[in-house]
Amino acid sequence: MNRNELRDALYPNCPVRNVLSRVGDKWSMLVLFTLEANERQRFKELQRNIPDISQKMLTATLKMLEADALILREAFPEIPPRVEYSLTDKGKSLLPLIDNLLVWASENMEDIMEARKNYLLK
Repeated sequence: MNRNELRDALYPNCPVRNVLSRVGDKWSMLVLFTLEANERQRFKELQRNIPDISQKMLTATLKMLEADALILREAFPEIPPRVEYSLTDKGKSLLPLIDNLLVWASENMEDIMEARKNYLLK
């Protein structure tokens, strides 16, 4: 059991811990933002648009986001099989909140880095 799974098991009713542990990692955010920019994408397109993610990590991230109903996986009965991913309404509703966090981080990054430096110099 990894650290996040243990934390979720210990605090299953804490919405902040539970949700942030799932969407707070860089891969989830990158997948969500990639799907926001490109409404529907196939696996290989996502992999091309997030070049440093491994196939294994992308698969795991997509499954997790699908389990949380943040993305939709749609399989088409074609040969060869075609699968597309898109944001659900719930996933779309999360993006403005993450955008606000990113704006805050950008606006405060310089001060935070200076505070860290001063803390280490104590």
